[in-house]
Formats: sequence, structure tokens, C-alpha cells
Amino acid sequence: MKQRIAIIGSTGSIGNSLLSLIKRKKRNIKIVFLAANTSFKSLLYQAKQFNVRNIIITNHKCYKNALTLNKDKKIKIFNSFDSLKKIIDKKLDYVMSAFSGIDGLKPTFKIIKYTRKIAIANKESIICAWPILKKELTKYKTEFIPVDSEHFSIWSEIKNHNIKKIKRIHLTASGGPLLNIKSKRLDDIDITQILKHPTWKMGKKISVDSATMMNKCFEIIEAKNIFDISYQKINIIIHPDSYAHAIIEYNNGLFKIIFHDTTMKIPIFNTIFSKNEIYIPNNKLNYNKLNNLKFQNISIKKYPVMNIMKLLPIKHSMFETILVSVNDTVVDSYLNNKIKFSKISKMILNFANKKEFKKYKKIYPKSIDEIINLNKIVKTKISEFIK
Repeated sequence: MKQRIAIIGSTGSIGNSLLSLIKRKKRNIKIVFLAANTSFKSLLYQAKQFNVRNIIITNHKCYKNALTLNKDKKIKIFNSFDSLKKIIDKKLDYVMSAFSGIDGLKPTFKIIKYTRKIAIANKESIICAWPILKKELTKYKTEFIPVDSEHFSIWSEIKNHNIKKIKRIHLTASGGPLLNIKSKRLDDIDITQILKHPTWKMGKKISVDSATMMNKCFEIIEAKNIFDISYQKINIIIHPDSYAHAIIEYNNGLFKIIFHDTTMKIPIFNTIFSKNEIYIPNNKLNYNKLNNLKFQNISIKKYPVMNIMKLLPIKHSMFETILVSVNDTVVDSYLNNKIKFSKISKMILNFANKKEFKKYKKIYPKSIDEIINLNKIVKTKISEFIK
């Protein structure tokens, strides 16, 4: 029997990696639908290549362009995830949710009831809306797997363990492209160097987040939500080679380090294929990297944005959405040459400390729409502040 799947964000790096794995394995997989925001040409090409009969293009202009370009009348094109009832006649076996940003919130939420298993690569869903998603996952008995390399590594190790047996979780960070650059020289660094991550292939926005270390602040929030563990039990360790992805410290004195090559294809592979299948290429243990792990403590002086962790409320709130919105807007300003690199962390911390934003620490998110609306409001305010 064919495994029935869907990929939300199939034209991005995660989606393309998953499709390449499916093509390589030549498994009995039927892709029920593919979805993208704007990349309609790539989406149509993927649909033809993998014999997919349904695609969703959320950007209305690109949706219209796709209708004009589509010569294969067997491919049905939809403009909204409200059309899922027309596409899915019975529960899917697997969904990869890999839309980036707040745009991924609603599709992730909507697809849960239509699938037995969902792999979530959309950070914002887990950071901003985890209690809402968790309730939906429980309601429809949908299995969840995190895709991010650090969280997948932790999940794969502790899924059958009692969380009370864990003393601490250590997430690793490469340190980004500025690890060996002195703080005084940061504004002299060309943006092309900041966007050139030393170990991962990343988009522009996430590359800047890696350089400031804001991505690790978000990953701490994700880990706290996914594994239901306090912030005090989560730590960040610098590991330049990105070969070790997480370290689990147990109460009984044991430490377990999860290694894998620096590729997202390994976590992705393990979310969709069974335990009995072999990942190809099945690379050997890298002794050179093992002998040069170079673990080190993170420097708050070098990465001042880590001070944001002191502002986080113990319980989930709308404040996490504030942080996502603030960071998105400030980083966008940097990428558009409106501010210097050294201003990014300072501005994020200043905005997060504003009284009008701090009040959201006591407000619990009730719906996906509430989060999306707050994101729009905050982005508008921050843009005005920056001007």
C-alpha cells in the first residue's frame, strides 16, 4: 500500500531535500498535494516530476499566474488551505510542514486533523502557538516529530524516557560566521560574510539570526515547549563543526551525545522512513571531527541578544510572538541596509523591554488568528520606531 503524504513548503530547502530522498528511495509514496507561497513555476515542475495532482499556491498573484501557465489540466490548483476538504478524501499518512515564518502557522494548524503524522520545520508554529497545536495534535491523535536538527536529535533520544530522569539538555551552536571576529569589528564586516554560514546552507534571515545567536534563543523556547522542560534545564554550548547536535545529561550521571553529518537530510529521512530503512549515503564516523569537538561556553558579551532569555515568562504567552515579530522586523531592516549589524541585538532587547510589549507576558494565546494579528501590529510599530 502506498504511503500518502503532502509537503507544505515543497519548493524550499526542506521540501526539496525531502523530494530528493523520496526520488532516491523509489518507495511506494503517493504525494497527494504540494504547497508553496510564491514559487509557482518550481511547484508546477515538482508536480509534473512526481505526478502530483493537487497544488496550493497561497500568494494570489502567483496563483493566477500558475493558472495561466498550467498546461496540464490534470493538475488542480488551489489558492487556500481552506480547500483541503476538496483535496483530501481520507487521512494522510505523513505531512511535512516547512513554510517559513508566521505564514506557516495557519497551514500547520489546519493540516493536523488530516494526517496521522506531522513533521514540523516551521519554528514559529512551535514558538508562538505550541499550546494550540498540542491541543489539536491530541484531539486528532496526530503524531508530531520536530525537524530541526537539534530538536530531532533530542526527540530521537528521549522519546521513550521519563523527562524527570533528565538533568539538563545541551543544544549546540556553531557560533555562526562571526565566532572568531572581535566585537569591535562587527560593523566592519561585509554583509556577504555574515550571510555565509560556516557549516550550514541557510537563507538570509536565518543566517543573520545565527550570527546574532537569536536562532538559539528561539530554539531554547522550542525545546522548552516540545519537551515540557524548564528553561533552567536547557543550555547552549558552542561547537563550531556542527557535528554534535545535542547532549543529554541524565540524573544518573550519564551523558549522551547525538552526532550526525551536517545535513538536514538525516532528520528529514528519519521523520518519514521506517527504522528498518538505511540512510544512503550511510557515512562512517568522522574521527577528525570527534577528536576536535572544541566545545566552549557561549559568551554573552559576544552574543548580547542571549540576554533575551532573562525576559521570558515561565509559562507560555503572547510575548513569544512579540519576540518573533520584533526580530523579523529588525533583521529585515538590517538586510535592507537601514541599520548596522551591531544595532540588531541592542534594538531587539530594547523593544522587548518596552512596557507596551512586556504586558503580553501575562496574555495566553487563544487562537492562531490572534497570533497572526498581533504579529502584524508589532511589525508595523517596530517599522515606525526604526524610521
